[in-house]
Amino acid sequence: MDVILLQRIGRLGQMGDVVTVKDGFARNYLLPQKKALRATEENRKHFESQRAQLEATNLEQKKEAEAVAPKLDGQIFVAIRSAGDTGQLYGSVSTRDISDAVTAGGFTVNRNQVVLDKAIKTLGVHDTKIQLHPEVIANVKLNVARSQDEADRQARGEDVTVVKSEKIELETFNPDAMFEEGAAPAGEE
Repeated sequence: MDVILLQRIGRLGQMGDVVTVKDGFARNYLLPQKKALRATEENRKHFESQRAQLEATNLEQKKEAEAVAPKLDGQIFVAIRSAGDTGQLYGSVSTRDISDAVTAGGFTVNRNQVVLDKAIKTLGVHDTKIQLHPEVIANVKLNVARSQDEADRQARGEDVTVVKSEKIELETFNPDAMFEEGAAPAGEE
């Protein structure tokens, strides 16, 4: 299906471009979200008459996003989740969870603005992108931890996935003690 883009859309084109997309993408996303119009002669004329107003609105939204981006860029937000001893989460962190954490931090972000390249399924500090405008992206960090104390330790750079008993074993392990005189090799007694 041919559509006229009403705003810049990544990997598709700029405002005013006529592009061919799959029918389902147009019907289920572009048209209902008012990001595009069907490319008919009537819609082309309507778009050209409204082009100046659309460009002015787009420019205003871009300026607002550019004003917020430096404040949001580099911020660290905390998400508390249940996880196993190895650091594997029971579930994953979704775009809704990230938008809730950012909103709790004082910024208004919709879950559709969160860009996740891959699912977050482990504890740790993860880089995340927030798309404030199709042309403005802010980078934030999401600190996923089991508790606020653990989040503070992770922020300092500590690895919280190491189990304490393993840590003690590694510190007290002496490989020379295995081969002391009189000690039988493993398996022989």
